Amino acid sequence: MNEKQREHFKQILLDWREQLMQEVDRTVHHMQDDAANYPDPADRATQEEEFSLELRTRDRERKLIKKIDNTIEAIVQDDYGFCETCGIEIGIRRLEARPTANKCIDCKTLDEIKEKQLGS
Repeated sequence: MNEKQREHFKQILLDWREQLMQEVDRTVHHMQDDAANYPDPADRATQEEEFSLELRTRDRERKLIKKIDNTIEAIVQDDYGFCETCGIEIGIRRLEARPTANKCIDCKTLDEIKEKQLGS
């Protein structure tokens, strides 16, 4: 992968990270602004469920931000675009579809097959 391609993926990741951080800020403000002590138990339960769903979503996004940060670090270390399992080049098309991919399609497929077998 050449320098221009690495820079392209780094910019995609930085933009994605910025969007996620804006969502986090928006959620914090939304929860602060909308927090109310409703007298009706059904209204209170609805609000708590809404907040719970938002917090679960933000938790998934927090994990994604960490993965984005790790991927950006791999770009900086010139270690981006190679499968962490077998070491071959991942491929531009896969990285375009999933910029945080750290495994080639074959290794990822094998992982998913193993996961299904263990989960059954």
